[in-house]
Amino acid sequence: MPCLNEAETVETCVRKTIGFFEDSGIDGEVVIADNGSTDGSQQLARDAGARVVPVVDKGYGNALMGGIRAARGKYVAMGDADDSYDFTTLGPFLDELRDGADLVMGNRFKGGIAPGAMPPLHRYLGNPVLSFVGRLFFGSKIGDFHCGLRAFDRDAILRLGLQTGGMEFASEMVVKATLQKYDIREVPTTLSPDGRTRAPHLNTWRDGWRHLRFLMLYSPRWLFLIPGLVFMTLGLLAGVAISTGPVRIGAIAFDVDTLVGASAALVIGFQAVLFALLTKVYAMQEGFLPHDRRVQRLIDWWGLERGLLTGGLLAIAGLAGLVASLLHWRGHSFGELDPRDSLRIVVPSATALVMSFQVMFASLFVSILGIRRRQHPPLTDAAEEAAGVVDAAAHKVAGERRTVAAGADAAADGEEAEKPAADAAEPAEVAEAAGTPDER
Repeated sequence: MPCLNEAETVETCVRKTIGFFEDSGIDGEVVIADNGSTDGSQQLARDAGARVVPVVDKGYGNALMGGIRAARGKYVAMGDADDSYDFTTLGPFLDELRDGADLVMGNRFKGGIAPGAMPPLHRYLGNPVLSFVGRLFFGSKIGDFHCGLRAFDRDAILRLGLQTGGMEFASEMVVKATLQKYDIREVPTTLSPDGRTRAPHLNTWRDGWRHLRFLMLYSPRWLFLIPGLVFMTLGLLAGVAISTGPVRIGAIAFDVDTLVGASAALVIGFQAVLFALLTKVYAMQEGFLPHDRRVQRLIDWWGLERGLLTGGLLAIAGLAGLVASLLHWRGHSFGELDPRDSLRIVVPSATALVMSFQVMFASLFVSILGIRRRQHPPLTDAAEEAAGVVDAAAHKVAGERRTVAAGADAAADGEEAEKPAADAAEPAEVAEAAGTPDER
């Protein structure tokens, strides 16, 4: 349970959970991840039977990760310490985990939201919209992305390498688990009004934006690729149609002014598509997103040389158009030109020239990113290194043998020194053994 000044409710939450453990015969513990409480929450939690783990870094996600790392159990359930969730209902979560699930999410919309437990803006707009965006962007089937009560396999969650420190941690866990093809399930859960008299830590607009920002940044397809393709298509179709003459739709005429706008849309869309590719490659390299074979095949096929060649051909086409525009101007004795004629030559030529540099720069940048995947071989050959280890062991054994031999020589010298004294004592011992006639 993450905790920041929850003195009014933390003791109740801890006692409920410990009671659930005892009634269910579960070997468990309650970990309070304290984020710097100043109202005595720590001691109240200890008195109730919890283990308090201080977490210095501020934030909901930081507190939870501190608690998860400190937990000793195979399974971990997380929930707010404000008494809005009933920790005595963790049985279905544990059943799903024992059945093989990696992550079990609560769903408040299926289990029930008590009056006053969730602000209407969150209930009817914020949570539904953000959950829909998460399902759309990542193909998740989770209906309540931000439910604070969830349980999971501790090792499986730690493997995800969760990074966010704020409220968006809730979205990151679901998104990364979905991308890694984890077994994610949902169980209905209820949400009650919290037991605090102070305002909640959650900020509607700030934290809502952080959730949406995270969802967008982790989906280059929806952030860059799809909008870019839409802009490119509209710009290309409009540009081709207007390049030969005005296009009339009823009383409206689209001419060279629209051609300039179509050119801008084409360039912007093309730039967005390139950004989608660059972002995907970078995210794959850094491990933010799982490896995509389609993107890898595209990068391997495209290569720096093909990119430079394609960009060069576009540049030649653009320069040829500019030369044609100069000839057109020369045909008018370098005087005034009708923009409706000259722009139909200049705009497409300039567009091709701009896109040529975009292609070349993007190809160069992808190649720079690719450098990080290649590592130089070690300076020492493995066979030579193994031979060195063997030689060192042989020298060590030889040294030990020399030490043993030196010890043996010293012992032999000592025996030689004692031998004359032994020989001198031998006649007396024989005589004593022979004894006198009377003794015999």
